[in-house]
Amino acid sequence: MEEDQGMSNMGSYEEKIEQFSWEQAEQELGYQKDAMINIGYYCSDRICETGRAAKLALIWEGYSGEIKQYTFNDLRIHTNTIARFLQNLGIQAGDRICLFMDKIPELYFGFLGILKMGGIAQPLFSAFGGESLLTRLEDAQTIAIMTQKKHLGKVRKILPDIAFLKYVIVVDDDGSKPLQESEISFNLEKENPVENFETFPTTAETPSVLHYTSGTTGKPKGAQHVHYSLIAQYITSKFVLDLNNDDIYWCTADPGWVTGTSYGIIGPWANGITQCVLDAGFKAETWYKFIQDHKVTVWYSAPTAIRSLMKEGLEPIQKYNLTSLRHLCSVGEPLNAEAVIWSEAAYGLPFYDTFWQTETGSMMICNYPGMKIKPGSMGKPFPGITATVVDLKSHEPLQKPGVVGLIAIKPGWPSMFRNYWNNEATYKSKFIKGWYICGDRASIDEDGYFWFVGRDDDVINTGGHLVGPFEIESALLEHEAVAESAVVGKPDPVNMEVVKAFIALKPGFEASDMIKLQIMNFIRKRLSPLAMPQEIEFLDALPKTRSGKIMRRLLRAKEWGEEIGDTSTLEND
Repeated sequence: MEEDQGMSNMGSYEEKIEQFSWEQAEQELGYQKDAMINIGYYCSDRICETGRAAKLALIWEGYSGEIKQYTFNDLRIHTNTIARFLQNLGIQAGDRICLFMDKIPELYFGFLGILKMGGIAQPLFSAFGGESLLTRLEDAQTIAIMTQKKHLGKVRKILPDIAFLKYVIVVDDDGSKPLQESEISFNLEKENPVENFETFPTTAETPSVLHYTSGTTGKPKGAQHVHYSLIAQYITSKFVLDLNNDDIYWCTADPGWVTGTSYGIIGPWANGITQCVLDAGFKAETWYKFIQDHKVTVWYSAPTAIRSLMKEGLEPIQKYNLTSLRHLCSVGEPLNAEAVIWSEAAYGLPFYDTFWQTETGSMMICNYPGMKIKPGSMGKPFPGITATVVDLKSHEPLQKPGVVGLIAIKPGWPSMFRNYWNNEATYKSKFIKGWYICGDRASIDEDGYFWFVGRDDDVINTGGHLVGPFEIESALLEHEAVAESAVVGKPDPVNMEVVKAFIALKPGFEASDMIKLQIMNFIRKRLSPLAMPQEIEFLDALPKTRSGKIMRRLLRAKEWGEEIGDTSTLEND
């Protein structure tokens, strides 16, 4: 599957692999080794200094349809104002400051403002409950939290348990209700704008962002990133997202997750790109109208959202003009082949899958504009990234195509996390024989394309044969009745484990023995006998994290009678 869109920023993948070095990004950004590198400055002041102060940086739309627009000069001044406000409170460089807000402009400005004054930004998803919030604030010993009135109740509930939290900053206080002690009113529109602010002189290894993993495999861990991550986030945005000066870009991810910061704040703004933010829940027609109204050209979304759009069918698409779109990318979970093929039919463009993690900070293995897409494949390593699959036991690189191993990346890329907060032992355990071990299984074909199999702890051992859930789930999704699927191993006295499938049906289909039989007959032609589910269970919805990842761990734990473990990121906990 090819995409004909003329010459992309990357050009020929093969040539770029030969020529690329991270110094290219450093030179384009004007960064010199050991000099100051502050993400807040590079995403605002620097863009203004290059003659783009009047260019639109942010087009924001709220759930009620309200629209606000901000130039890069507005971005510079608003981030200065927040940085000065935090400094005046007595907050120091290196302090952790939590952002606990919906996708309002203050979240985006606050993130850069924290970095400008040398603080460590700790973005957390605003749908978290009190317990989820407490766990992460406690771990990070967070000193301040920026939030909204609507979330104050959750914050107040946990305040007695976190003595180290000194400041609760309410960004939308209108004075209608009195604030409690330690709560501080901050209104960006009423605050005296700060024209000049001396950015804290952070260097390459200065801590910048503390991102907590989404907890699909146990207790969430705080991945510590540094300001030098900018180098990778800038150049991957340019090459993989193919961002150009006249693009209108939309990343649907919330900045509570790493995609929402690396590619919803840092990457696009470091490139001086206009981006859109929609602060509203998911609804196909709302999304399509947003793309139409703002003439979105580049769209970065997630497989969960794409599958939800597939569920709605082609009819809603026909009501809107989506011809502005020119490039689509996906992240968060592997993208099933079916979704890539559907996207081509629905939008005339395929979704390009990208693989990376909270820990990697930027894209690692991707599909690129102009490069042939093999639907269902993760693509190839980004230039500058050395990636392979290693043996499950020896951790030596596998030489033979098609053999399943663990995805491994050679350390040293700019956005690699530098530690897990207060958990160095777990951090060190991720590095074996000179490789960072991602915890995902995949194979590499004879053309160098990576094919995802499953999380290492999701792989099913049936009769001594290892079966990856992704292939089975993809086959199930091809059936007309299946909206979502998740596959786990369940205990079996003969084979150790057998395959069990959990399925959520599309509207208009009812769970029954007949449809179960139809699905079984359908996938029997597509899967080996070993991979065939021995049991199907219908659910109204699959358990997911709030970032949209299916939590197979929960389904497996119930089958095995195990402790469920941390569920703080569960969508409906």
